[in-house]
Amino acid sequence: MSIRFAVPPPTQEDVDDHSTSSDSDSEDYVEEDNNFEDWVSDQAQIQPCRSLFDDNSFPTVAGALDFDKSTHGFDLDVTSKKLKLDLHRRIRLINFIRKHKPTPTDVGNLTGAESFFSSDEYLIPVIEDDPLLQLDFGDDWSDDEALLRRGIPRAHLPTSPTTKRLVTKKLDISNIAEILDEPGPSTTGALRDDDTHYFQSYGYNDIHAVMIQDKVRTSSYASFILTNPILFRDAIVLDVGCGTASDIAAKAEKIVQENGLEDIITVIRGKVEEISLPDDVSHVDIIISEWMGYALLYESMLDSVLHARDRFLRPDGGVMAPSQCRIMLALCEGSEIMKDRVDFWGDVYGFDLSEMAHEVYNEAIVDVVGPDSVVSEPCLLKDLNLKSITSRQLDFTSPFTLTSTSSMHGDATLAEVWPVGGKSASRRRASIGPGLKQKEQKKVISFSTGPLSQPTHWKQTIFLLRDPILAEEGTVVSGTFYCKKSEENSRELDVEIHYSVKKGAEPAGDVVVQMYKVR
Repeated sequence: MSIRFAVPPPTQEDVDDHSTSSDSDSEDYVEEDNNFEDWVSDQAQIQPCRSLFDDNSFPTVAGALDFDKSTHGFDLDVTSKKLKLDLHRRIRLINFIRKHKPTPTDVGNLTGAESFFSSDEYLIPVIEDDPLLQLDFGDDWSDDEALLRRGIPRAHLPTSPTTKRLVTKKLDISNIAEILDEPGPSTTGALRDDDTHYFQSYGYNDIHAVMIQDKVRTSSYASFILTNPILFRDAIVLDVGCGTASDIAAKAEKIVQENGLEDIITVIRGKVEEISLPDDVSHVDIIISEWMGYALLYESMLDSVLHARDRFLRPDGGVMAPSQCRIMLALCEGSEIMKDRVDFWGDVYGFDLSEMAHEVYNEAIVDVVGPDSVVSEPCLLKDLNLKSITSRQLDFTSPFTLTSTSSMHGDATLAEVWPVGGKSASRRRASIGPGLKQKEQKKVISFSTGPLSQPTHWKQTIFLLRDPILAEEGTVVSGTFYCKKSEENSRELDVEIHYSVKKGAEPAGDVVVQMYKVR
């Protein structure tokens, strides 16, 4: 991919894109199968229970809770009261701890405003029949509501949207008929949490060290700022992406204080879709963000940046940095990739483990491509003008034509933004250049993550072809590249490549279709 910072930002419009449960009716709630009493049991207190923070197990719930108090310094009841958790938020907290294994200190720093406290994902037990979830927490349920909780079969709880709404929202009994008459949600519109893991992944120092130590990335942003003093003088700048929902935002506040910049920098903690600017600020002059992911669009952070643009950027002359990004596609010779990722499994200490290699073709590979692996000129798949592009245009379809510039004696791969391989980088050029075009203004700063440039932490994204292409100079690979957010997780990408191969005067071969996950 190519990233560009320009002053002033381009004004041309971005090119339009063409993109192309079963509920049981039985009332015989057999206790061993699906009685709700299996989930909310009066015997919870005497069931074996595991600690929230390690694998120690105790004969009773009280024993596990006492162990967590004395060993880990964590009191579930005190924490629940401190955060004012009702039954369902407490259940979510327990399942969150079971699933993500945070430290007691991390749990102690929760505010109660975290997104998982409202996510139905965490109503589903991580540990089957977890006795901590079966405790009577002393919530003030009415007698009718208690009967409702105890009368719904367990099998319906995670699968029936109507039942889940009745149980989890503690609805007034008088409203049940109204709720039952409402149309149920579609399966594609079901609520889910795509954000928690994403934000938590940026809560650790290592990932920030990797990004800061990426000299191509960091020096490009620094050059843009330092070479445009007039642009930044007295400007209000919004930096999107400090570490929302993680401890990084809190660390950023301390860093600001320790460097004496409290009067210049204000840290706003929260999702950019939900925050407000300080009272004395109506718009910002510049939005700067390092939102790029693998294959440029992975993690879908650009959607948040565009949201910030539409809400906060000054409409008359506001600047987006970067202002333009491009996704490129090229052919690369893939013998090294095949050797490392596929052939390796054929003989592992004398055993055939090739079954492990079958999934390799279904997911994009992120690695560094040697410049000698590239065997075609790149083709532009997507040109993003950050001043005008919309979130809808980030799902796109693009035709491509790639012509082999040399013979490929191994398996071929299609590589987004540039291929991947294990060859030396003896001919790499500097990543930072004067711009994406030959004739650019002096104020334009850009860098490339392509295989002919210095490697970056983004590396390159490879799509390994299941059917090898035995190409010679002049072989043409053409087709259509489809890219969209995954329906399963909007932070991930679904890519579909339709292609055919034409050699010399021969007619083009059959169209081959291959699908990939970028995650």
